[in-house]
Amino acid sequence: MRLRLWVAIFAIAFICVGASAQSKIKVACVGNSITAGSGIEDRARHSYPAVLQQLLGERYEVINYGLSGRTLLYNGDRPYKNEENFVKVQEYQPDIVIIKLGTNDSKIENWDSHSVEFEGDLRNFVNTFKNLDSKPDIYLCFPIWAANDRYTIRESVIAGEIIPVINKVAQELGVKIIDLHTTLYGMPQLIPDGIHPNELGAALIAYEVFNRIK
Repeated sequence: MRLRLWVAIFAIAFICVGASAQSKIKVACVGNSITAGSGIEDRARHSYPAVLQQLLGERYEVINYGLSGRTLLYNGDRPYKNEENFVKVQEYQPDIVIIKLGTNDSKIENWDSHSVEFEGDLRNFVNTFKNLDSKPDIYLCFPIWAANDRYTIRESVIAGEIIPVINKVAQELGVKIIDLHTTLYGMPQLIPDGIHPNELGAALIAYEVFNRIK
């Protein structure tokens, strides 16, 4: 009788542990090199998604799906939608999707040829995630401030053209905005190469995302 009781206790404990693991809130961070953590020595610990995981705690599971150099534009030089990560995010069935794209879209070779396509591509991109069975909360991020025009990334295009379109589409589709453009604005010391934040810059991004989620 006592043996059966212990077996039952262990079985219940195992079920509870499994249920706890399955109940984690799943967060998918979609983005370019800034999300991936380019330029940060230990990106597994100090990229913004890694810091976000620490801030959100054990009830959340944050996955970094960032890929360097990717565009939101479907006809950009390196479209995110053509990558395996785009499929992986959908298979993950996240509860929250954070989209931080647009920086590479401002490049001369991308924006000057395909700017009129950005709004439609963004709408389609967001709707892909809105239509997932998990029905995730979606956050569209404004690209961070570009301190210089390195890699032909242009702050004038980001602030003057890309951000207004992101804001428009977010309002139309009823998704939330995270204004990361002002988070590091005017702080070039946190963006050593003018484009990619250092550890402190990534931490500030994580705090901004955390505050919007919570």
